[in-house]
Amino acid sequence: MKFSVVAVLAFAMVALHGSETGAAVVKREVPAELESLSKYFTELSSLLSSTTQELVQKLQAQELNTKAQAYLEDSRAQLKPLADSVQAQLKPLSDSIQAQLKPLSDSVQAQLKPLADSMQVQILELWNKVLDSAKALPASK
Repeated sequence: MKFSVVAVLAFAMVALHGSETGAAVVKREVPAELESLSKYFTELSSLLSSTTQELVQKLQAQELNTKAQAYLEDSRAQLKPLADSVQAQLKPLSDSIQAQLKPLSDSVQAQLKPLADSMQVQILELWNKVLDSAKALPASK
């Protein structure tokens, strides 16, 4: 399709040039027109080559992306059974550690509860003293 457009444009240029001079194309002007057409075809060829190269690069990048995605999915599928196995093996260990730490946690909590209760009582007494002192201050006008 582009070739036909170029051919039509070339014919139009020749016809236009011939109608301006009112005579046949002079031999010395032909090389200038041929040079112009040659330059146009060279540029067109260069554009086509660069566009083709860009397209090939994009296709290769897409193919690489697709391969990487497939590799990740395969790796995930292969590692899932291993992860499940490790999780199944560690669960009893985790349960055992929790069972052993529960009495320790209860013991620490039992020891700290009286201390926390005592501090709460002392802080409450101190607060009441501060309030009593504030009430004893004369009101300023």
